[in-house]
Amino acid sequence: MSVRIAVFIAIVVITGTAGDISVSHAMKRIGEVTSFRPAVVLPMLARAFRHFSMWLGIGLMAVAFFSLLALLSWADASLVVPATALSYVAGAFGAKFILGEKIAPVRWAGVVLVCAGVALLSFS
Repeated sequence: MSVRIAVFIAIVVITGTAGDISVSHAMKRIGEVTSFRPAVVLPMLARAFRHFSMWLGIGLMAVAFFSLLALLSWADASLVVPATALSYVAGAFGAKFILGEKIAPVRWAGVVLVCAGVALLSFS
């Protein structure tokens, strides 16, 4: 794996995960979505877009998306897709340590399985 591919995998994982955490932070401050009727959704969206963390999350997700597009133009999808699954690992740690969520042991087991799967990529 080239350095360029490894760097872009890291960019996709870090910016994608940070974007997810930022948007989650904004949505937790806004409150639960209880209805998808336009009369309920539109004011909720207005509140969401008043939070800096929502805009930050959208920007970070855009960086992750366009970095993923570049990555897929350089490397095989059979390498890129599993490698970017490390975002699940980063997401679990971000949820625990940044958002303060409790992670059940079975979810940590899933994180370990994802790590093992990504590690197998290094043997190819």
